[in-house]
Amino acid sequence: MLSLPARCLLRPPRLPLPAPPRRGSYGPGRRWFLSTPIFYVNGPPHIGHLYSALLADALHRHRGLLGPGPGRLATGTDEHGLKIQQAAAAAGTSPAELCDHVSGLFRDLFSRAAVSFTDFIRTTEPRHRRAVQCFWTALQGRGLLYKDFYEGWYCTPDECFLTQAQITERPDAQGHPCKVSLESGHQVHWTKEENYMFKLSEFQEPLRKWLQGNRHVISPEPFYQVVLQWLEEDLPDLSVSRERSRLQWGIPVPGDSTQTIYVWVDALVNYLTVAGYPDAHHAWWPAVHHVVGKDILKFHAIYWPALLMAVGLDPPEQIYVHSHWTVHGQKMSKSLGNVVDPVACFKQYTVDGFRYFLLRQGVPERDCDYYEEKVIKLVNSELADALGGLLNRCTAPSINPSGIYPHFSALCFRKGSDHMDVEASGRALAEDYELVASVDRLPLQVTDYFEHFQIYKALESVVACVRQTNGFFQRHAPWKLCRDNPAEKCWLDTVLHVTLECLRIYGILLQPVIPATADKLLSRLGIKPEERAFTDLTFLPRYHGKPCPFEGRRLGPDTGALFPRLETPRRRQLEIKGLRP
Repeated sequence: MLSLPARCLLRPPRLPLPAPPRRGSYGPGRRWFLSTPIFYVNGPPHIGHLYSALLADALHRHRGLLGPGPGRLATGTDEHGLKIQQAAAAAGTSPAELCDHVSGLFRDLFSRAAVSFTDFIRTTEPRHRRAVQCFWTALQGRGLLYKDFYEGWYCTPDECFLTQAQITERPDAQGHPCKVSLESGHQVHWTKEENYMFKLSEFQEPLRKWLQGNRHVISPEPFYQVVLQWLEEDLPDLSVSRERSRLQWGIPVPGDSTQTIYVWVDALVNYLTVAGYPDAHHAWWPAVHHVVGKDILKFHAIYWPALLMAVGLDPPEQIYVHSHWTVHGQKMSKSLGNVVDPVACFKQYTVDGFRYFLLRQGVPERDCDYYEEKVIKLVNSELADALGGLLNRCTAPSINPSGIYPHFSALCFRKGSDHMDVEASGRALAEDYELVASVDRLPLQVTDYFEHFQIYKALESVVACVRQTNGFFQRHAPWKLCRDNPAEKCWLDTVLHVTLECLRIYGILLQPVIPATADKLLSRLGIKPEERAFTDLTFLPRYHGKPCPFEGRRLGPDTGALFPRLETPRRRQLEIKGLRP
């Protein structure tokens, strides 16, 4: 029998409703704890799983660049439940062997995808079993669990009971009518058994008050409204165990060998396990920001906060919600054979290319569509051509033969409040001052978008500035300027200096999204690793009359194209046949 710490057995005092988190509490110098969902191991990972992990990774990396402060990013695998038990039996293996194999696939994928996780939690670990049983004992000690017979429609793939309003009737593969979940389409079965029940109904009003006092706790806003709407309906008590005779693959209820703890209670406690529950979680809780898919919103925005309140802990500080990925407009499914393998995508588009596509095209409020041509067009246009082309042009030996970060001339690019006046006395045009203003405000824009879970908008704003910078470079055509003419050389160096400064800012800002490509860009500019934090985002200091630490510094080595152009499917097919496209 597992020995539980004494604090699990005490009846903790009732706590008041948690205070609303401060806006901007996700700032420098403060602890942060980001989490992905833990992923169910009934099948290999697909791009939807990867998207969740990349969103959390980008937020984690961005926060790390803001300044000092301890941070964590947790991910992992959910390994208990009837579905795992059945999948293992169907595969002729044990649940433990199935979990080891599929959990390894997730860990390998996230490592290959450069997801900077600090903890990979598995629900089969002893530390997690201890945390779950302690959590259960705390619920029991508060009188919030009771045993009762429960019957209803149970969906094994979704591991939950559904109400009559949540199911419908559809024909199965043989044309026979069967009951299915309205949301997932998975088949349901009528189940009756004796379970432990959690008094969820007691938390309807506390949950409503918590949400009404924390309008930004669930983001984006449409999902916040969905949860409020759910709380307008009756909130029945929640079945939180299963009969052990039906479900052996799970954590047993402390003191009752006939029951297994419900897989969702087991899974949700993983966040506390990572934080150090039950002994050392106070240093990290509740500074947790969950990233979850919309299909598990109810578990994270209603059941989880209620369970936390029930044991005297604050709900999570933030819940970021995202939608799903379709393929050519269709939902991914094994039956359609359209499940996209992320590892194959890395081979085809590169790791950074696919990271960029998912984070650039993924809009949390709505489902997003994947198809090959879309990835190739976007990545070629924005990474290979706009960003990579600009770096290649302004570092080319024909334009920058000395291979240094050139000097900026305040005479050529005068500073002033009236662009018409300074344009008359220098060589910079009104559009050039617009570029400087755009890049000057870009870091604050990007940070604001990240804090509002709009990474795609942050990337839109960077790309817009990259295009402006290409226009600046094209407009002044430095390749036409003569280095032997002192006045033209001065302006040529200034054009290159401004362009390199823009690229430096873009490289720093893109680190959370395309870390390898950003590193390559910054290394080519000669920017040292310790000069890449957000505190180094001062743009064009010479324009503001301050010294530039990079001026006159040698550029880094040329390691080839920043980002290789991706080939279209037709071009690849022609090359395989030995034909020139």
